[in-house]
Amino acid sequence: MIIHRLFLGILIVGWCLCTYAQQERPNILWIVSEDNSPFLGCYGDTFATTPRLDKLASEGVRYKRVFSAAPVCAPSRSTLITGVFPISMGTEHMRSQYAIPDLIRLFPEYLREAGYYTTNHAKTDYNLSPLEGRMGAAWDESSNKATYKNRKPGQPFFAIFNTAISHESSIHTPLDTLIHDPEKVPIPAYHPPTPEMKHDWAQYYDRITQMDTWVGGILDELEREGLAENTIVFYYSDHGGVLGRSKRFLYESGLHVPLIIRFPKKYAHLAPSARGTWQDRIISFVDFAPTLLNLAGVPIPEYMQGHPFLGKQSNKQSEYAFSFRGRMDERFDLSRSVRDAKYRYTRNFMPHKIYGQYIEYLWRAPSMPSWEKAYRDGTLDAAQTAFWEHKPFEELYDTDVDPDNVHNLADDPNYKQVLERMRGALATWMIASRDVGLIPEPIMADISDIEPLYTFARSGRYPLDRVLETATMAASKNARVLASLTERLQDSNPIVRYWAATGCRILEEEAAPAKSALLRVLTDSEVSVQIAAAEALYYLDERDRAVELLTRAVSDRNLMARVQALNVLQTMGSDALPALEAARNLVAADPKGNDYDVRAARGLIMTLKP
Repeated sequence: MIIHRLFLGILIVGWCLCTYAQQERPNILWIVSEDNSPFLGCYGDTFATTPRLDKLASEGVRYKRVFSAAPVCAPSRSTLITGVFPISMGTEHMRSQYAIPDLIRLFPEYLREAGYYTTNHAKTDYNLSPLEGRMGAAWDESSNKATYKNRKPGQPFFAIFNTAISHESSIHTPLDTLIHDPEKVPIPAYHPPTPEMKHDWAQYYDRITQMDTWVGGILDELEREGLAENTIVFYYSDHGGVLGRSKRFLYESGLHVPLIIRFPKKYAHLAPSARGTWQDRIISFVDFAPTLLNLAGVPIPEYMQGHPFLGKQSNKQSEYAFSFRGRMDERFDLSRSVRDAKYRYTRNFMPHKIYGQYIEYLWRAPSMPSWEKAYRDGTLDAAQTAFWEHKPFEELYDTDVDPDNVHNLADDPNYKQVLERMRGALATWMIASRDVGLIPEPIMADISDIEPLYTFARSGRYPLDRVLETATMAASKNARVLASLTERLQDSNPIVRYWAATGCRILEEEAAPAKSALLRVLTDSEVSVQIAAAEALYYLDERDRAVELLTRAVSDRNLMARVQALNVLQTMGSDALPALEAARNLVAADPKGNDYDVRAARGLIMTLKP
């Protein structure tokens, strides 16, 4: 009996200690808005109307230098939920859904195992596969009804509330009545002040105000539940935005986001500074997952690539924030960017593609057609025109004096040392991350059918150093490397061959000495290499042969090969007419479809309409 009572007492004490430990751990609430840069009064935007977030900032800590890993939602959220860069996992392209290994888990799963009640209200745009089992492991609740209120007594919670109020779709339909005056709205240097542009900007500021009200409702509910003094509150946006050249693009306008964190008195010791202050620390979205685990006292998995910026072990600070751009919906592109405390450096691996590639969803904003028309009418200045022309190989901006990123310093000899330092930092990151984004997506899709790209990149079968070297030569648009590119058209690795052919395309007529080698590559074993070679040959007086191959590729078994071919055909104007029937067949097979080959086919048909 004595032993039994002793055992029972130990159980009770243990249960009490466990319950106490749970109660002592902070609740953590994430409030997430979509598609907005720091258009907030508390960030110095005098045109914004955001009283609730301004108040939250006065009660918390504001961060000046926080950057999304991607300037678009799905890859950005892939980073947030795993603590791993999508260029390491193959999740960088919009809604690609490539598999990731079992090693990498959604970070709320670790919190849940540690006793937290985890809820997600309600976006799950994580851009990875398989998702079903991972969702069940990560969340106690994940739906538009998910709430922390269903947890056990004393159980700490981690809860996400996400809103689409400020999403870009909110400006697709112009409103007749606005709160903010379109004639007084601030317009960035890269935008022309067309009536549609001013209206979209004013309507967007209205949506920011509505979002601010929604945030206030979440905070009020926390107060009513008596949980404000036990909860650390985060507010941030999933990336910048929302008008053209912000969301989807590697500028401050697409990557710089607000972050406000409020610490109740009980957890003031976890705050980096006093209420109402600013933090200069550079933070990337890859840092969020390890930070949450750190705050909860949960060990950080070794595979995570970020650094915690709160809690124990938070002293290590990053000098740089890295970001990436891959395929955006139906349009291929590839760029990488690095930001330090002052400068942003970007390398464009596909400088032959203009910034302003037609993207069906982006063009739903009235401001986009108006901007394009102004360009065609020749009424734009240099900063506004650049969006519609080919990209430079490298971009460098002083973000302090040029927040709109319109003055490229990459060719300025006064910034040579900065340029070389940032170049080196970017290359080091790409190698350390085992950047699989350099793999053409048709090949990427085939690999993912067999094994996760993360695993492939670390298998010894991915010659990243040689691939990156070839891609850099290709993008440099330097005819002096043509001999090397020509030699690499016969490389044993198809990824190297793809970049060699792409380099010839970028050189256009200057690649004439490689013509015979390119003709041989038209029968390459990889369709993505064939397409790249055909595009290069189009500029070397082989238009008929190029269009013939591209037309066949529109019907290829590989979805991303179809998208790649349609992307190339879109640039050829009336020369692409032989592909019109193949494009129409794609649309006819799925007339209401949103698959990216159907979207690209609709774009080609629109271009070729009489």
